[in-house]
Amino acid sequence: MPHPWRVDAREGAAIQEALRRRVRLADELGEVRRIAGMDVGFRDGGATACAAVTCLSWPGLRLEESHCVYRGVEMPYIPGLLSFRELPAVLDALAALSAPPELILCDGQGIAHPRRLGIAAHLGVLTGLPTIGAAKSRLVGEHGPVGRERGARAPLLDGAERLGTVLRTRTGVRPLYVSPGHRLDCDTACEWVLACCTRYRLPEPTHAADRLASRGRC
Repeated sequence: MPHPWRVDAREGAAIQEALRRRVRLADELGEVRRIAGMDVGFRDGGATACAAVTCLSWPGLRLEESHCVYRGVEMPYIPGLLSFRELPAVLDALAALSAPPELILCDGQGIAHPRRLGIAAHLGVLTGLPTIGAAKSRLVGEHGPVGRERGARAPLLDGAERLGTVLRTRTGVRPLYVSPGHRLDCDTACEWVLACCTRYRLPEPTHAADRLASRGRC
């Protein structure tokens, strides 16, 4: 592993500050044929992480592959360091895929994080793969009003810095907080998430992973 997973708050913040300098926010996507969705649930009172990965075809968004991996949690919960609890199991789940995807969507934050290293950014740096965070709640940043129609959006800002996009993926449904993780910019991340939201509030890859990880189907 590139760094320890069990750290205290100071050590974790120092690792995040070092890794954030490796995040790339330029569009570096090649041909996309497979999109992975990642989500993590917990069992045994939080002692065991269940990481679910789904791989869907692009275009078409047909489920091609899915895996669940259980792993004991090494890291206690510390605000801002959730990726240290979840990523060991996530990396195990990704390793179970028959081939790496060209894009990963995570149920969590990309750079929309106090130290600009949410789970999608953290995962992208460690794997080198393009990643996007599509979170159900806001962790950091402010935004203006978002229209009620599907596709309405507003920039997510921390002062003058853009962290992502608040995106309405279904008409009249609460928006998602979309931020690039690695190897994409804010606008491209937003367009991929919207393209992958065909039936649900969440993109199809992460919706399928959420069902595996959080609803007892692992």
